[in-house]
Amino acid sequence: MAIKPIVGLLVGLALAFVPLADAQQAKKVPRIGYLAFRASASPGEKAFLQGLQDLGYVEGKTIVIEWRWTTGKPELLADLAAELVRLKVDVLVAAPTPAVQAAKNATSTIPIVMAFAADPVRTGFVASLARPGGNITGVSGIMPELAGKRLELLRELFPKLSRLAFLAYGGDPAHGLFVKDAQGAAQSFGMQFQSLVIASPDEIEGAFSAMVRERAGALVVQPLFVGSLGQGRRIADLAVQNRLPTVSDLGTFADAGGLISYGPDVVALYRRAATYVDKILKGTKPADLPIEQPTKFEFVINLKTAKQIGLTVPQSVLFRADKVIK
Repeated sequence: MAIKPIVGLLVGLALAFVPLADAQQAKKVPRIGYLAFRASASPGEKAFLQGLQDLGYVEGKTIVIEWRWTTGKPELLADLAAELVRLKVDVLVAAPTPAVQAAKNATSTIPIVMAFAADPVRTGFVASLARPGGNITGVSGIMPELAGKRLELLRELFPKLSRLAFLAYGGDPAHGLFVKDAQGAAQSFGMQFQSLVIASPDEIEGAFSAMVRERAGALVVQPLFVGSLGQGRRIADLAVQNRLPTVSDLGTFADAGGLISYGPDVVALYRRAATYVDKILKGTKPADLPIEQPTKFEFVINLKTAKQIGLTVPQSVLFRADKVIK
């Protein structure tokens, strides 16, 4: 006869805990995995975090970010990506291209947001820019036509330029795209093209020796050397020693001593990546989020470097620069 009161008590207790369970569920804090092919935070990562803050997120309170850095060791990418997958993060953000490749290899179900990467269609990450399909979306920083624009700037500074060297990083799955675009641009300008693909920063000096032997008149540097690998100043110094004009994508290359940088506003791209995270957390599938390409570009020239290699920069070029380093 005492069973009914006990059952009633248990039912009452269960009902009482329903609002508590709902409250606990509502307090679930999204967890973001961030995989970066670099040693530590850059202005890009800071812009990404600022983008989240602008959308109302507070790290450690309304969102948790699991930061993972390769500390200059590309061989760590696969393990770090697998670690983030085991943590069951809600979204996996990756930058640049080698990190995106590692994330893609690690999961086909967790949404992946490219904070900065090369052409995602030609690298095989997505089906198309408009409808990515799969679990990858985000922002892309490479545009084939920029290769021609950089050579236009070099030709304007060096009208007789006829031999071009390109320094590429073999560990980047997109390095072939950079080489192909640069080679196509060089051919359109009637320039001889020398491709130097190296596997490690330890090979940079050897690459310069090869350029000198082939009498290269200018050097195009794949941006990964400047950003993730942190070799911008080293390459710029070697170029000055060999009186070799240089150009790369990232504005930080000119800051480090490179002659010219011309490329997308990378910080703006990282900030835009935060909007993708926000939309995915609110239920949008990555397959339905079109990939964005850069709309803002920066032209920076280093006059100090120009002087060191004996170059006088025309005023017509200086007027077009977004930034002049003196």
